[in-house]
Amino acid sequence: MKEKIIGFFDDVVKEMKKVTWPTKEELKESTMIVIVVCLIIAAFTYVIDMAITQIFKGIF
Repeated sequence: MKEKIIGFFDDVVKEMKKVTWPTKEELKESTMIVIVVCLIIAAFTYVIDMAITQIFKGIF
């Protein structure tokens, strides 16, 4: 059992050495894209919610 655990962590270390990590600039760019998309989705959801609210106010 001990050998399996040690082997697992050895494999994890080997795989982590193969990972291509993003540069600081790539990370900043990706973060900005995520923030902008989240804001767009939030605004869209707000507009749809307000429209549905107005529709229900008109019906009832």
